This record gives sequence, structure tokens and C-alpha cells, in this order.
Amino acid sequence: MPFFHEGAAQFDQNSDDGEMSDAVWNKIIGTVPATLWVVFAAIVYFTLRGTLIQRMVPRLTALRALGVEVELAGELLDRAQDESQTLVTATARRTALGRLEHAADVLQGGRVLWVDDLPEGNAPLVELFRAAGMHIDLALSTEQATPLFRRRPYDIIVSDLNRDGDPQAGIKMLRIIERHGIDVPVLIYTGRFDPERGVDRRIFAATTAPVELVHYVIDLMERARMGAL
Repeated sequence: MPFFHEGAAQFDQNSDDGEMSDAVWNKIIGTVPATLWVVFAAIVYFTLRGTLIQRMVPRLTALRALGVEVELAGELLDRAQDESQTLVTATARRTALGRLEHAADVLQGGRVLWVDDLPEGNAPLVELFRAAGMHIDLALSTEQATPLFRRRPYDIIVSDLNRDGDPQAGIKMLRIIERHGIDVPVLIYTGRFDPERGVDRRIFAATTAPVELVHYVIDLMERARMGAL
């Protein structure tokens, strides 16, 4: 009898161990698909991580730099308006800021040569475009600008008209650009401009208003990007 009870007890223990093992294995097997999904997701993530970063980071960086913090862009644009002493409506201001925000990826990496003997008046706009990811080179005269546009590829040249007492300095620089066969659109940004006197055929546009200059720069960068496709 004692032997029987001992054997029965042993049998019951073995049965319990077997049931526990089955339960453990069932649990493990049940978690395998979920584990595989986690592994699969990790593989996909690390495989595509570089591509995702390449696509997303420039856009986000451009937007954050621009200020999306559009407050920063607004402040710089307001400072530029104060410097230019031109009037701008709330709608025109809002439209310019909206275009800046949506054109962040278009402006990123754009190259501009800005020629003006009084660069301090353009400081807010230069800061604004640099915040958008553009490279801005400054020149105080045609003499300084010439070696720059001869050896560096620019998307846009921004110039004033009157430099060092010569009201035709900006126009004369256009002839030098033509002479060297440089095909870069030129924007005239100046405190005094009379459109009734005509616009040189080499000039893409001319303005005294910062918000208009913003639009022209975006327009030209969009054309440059389209031409690069």
C-alpha cells in the first residue's frame, strides 16, 4: 500500500509537471508571432531609418530654422519694413510669412549674392533668408562682387542701384555680368526706384518693399529647383 500511494503521488507530480510544461510552451508559442512582429518592425525601421531621416530632417530643420517660430520670421520681416520705411498691409505680411513657411524646403541651400554699399539696411532680410537655410554672400561694390559671381554659382543676385554716388552702378554691373556670360537672375532692391523710367531687360524684378522681395526670391528659387529636375 505505501508503495502504491508513493507511486500515485509520483504520477500526479509528473502529470502536474507535464501540464506546467505544456502551459509554458503554449505561452511561449503564443508570444512568438508578437515577438516576430517586433523584430520585423525593428528591421524595417533600421533599414529605412536613413531614408526617413534624409527626407524629414531637412524639411523640419528648415522649418524650425525659419522659425516656424514663424514669430522669428515675422519679427525680421517687421524690422526689414521699418528699415525700408515702406507700408505693408496685414494681409501682405501674412501672405509673405505663409509662403516662407511653405517654401522652406525650396529655399534651403539656395545661394544669393547681395551687392549693396550699405548692407546694414538689409541686415534683417539677410538674417531672414539665412534662417531659411540660404547661403548669402555680401559685397559692398561691383569690384568686390565680380570675382564672386565669376567663380561661384549663384541662384540669385540682389543689388541696389546707387552705389558710391553712382546712380547707375547697379545697371553697370549688369553689363559686366553679361560680358562674362553669367546667366543669373538679378533682383533690384533699393530705397528709391521709379518703374516709369523702365526696367533693364537683364533685371528679373525691382522693388523697394521687403515683402515683395521675399516673394521674388521664392519665385526664383522655385524656378531654379524646377530647372534642376
